[in-house]
Amino acid sequence: MEVHNVDLTISAVAEKQYPNTQFPEIALVGRSNVGKSSLTNVLINRNKFARTSSQPGKTQTLNFYNIEDKLYFVDVPGYGYAKASKASREKWGRMIETYLTKREQLKGVITLVDGRHAPTDDDISMHTWLKYYNIPILTVATKMDKISGGKWNKQESLIRKTLQLDADEPLVMFSALTKTGKNEIWRWIEGRMKR
Repeated sequence: MEVHNVDLTISAVAEKQYPNTQFPEIALVGRSNVGKSSLTNVLINRNKFARTSSQPGKTQTLNFYNIEDKLYFVDVPGYGYAKASKASREKWGRMIETYLTKREQLKGVITLVDGRHAPTDDDISMHTWLKYYNIPILTVATKMDKISGGKWNKQESLIRKTLQLDADEPLVMFSALTKTGKNEIWRWIEGRMKR
């Protein structure tokens, strides 16, 4: 998709605040600091539109980005940040679960994992949970520019094995620096928008 117009419509904490449109929505989930903002910025051809929080785990809202009046990217609060209090983690958990399980406009979820390492227990839990609810998933391994090209296959195998991805489950190796994987991710998004 050619992206020229992007707008942060709302930062929502409750269902009643969600945009009242029928645009398809794609949610982005992942650990704090995994690169959701960087991925969003590459997909929408902006440098710093989606801002990275200076404090990991600080973003506590669902950020709805209107793309060309055709689609919303929904940036979901990062999980797995230890300094967040148990009460606030539970509150985010309920907010995220409500959105992911009840929102009819949600057409799929992009889950981000750090491509330099094996997925964490939190990553595995999120993937298992999304599969349980039959939510279409695209797994994106970020920060691949930090790994030499010769090791990509090994990392891809490690991620597939750890998350128990079926052969037909998509996994894209992505770098915000080189924009590797951008077109594959857009193809998946555009395929979901037609559903």
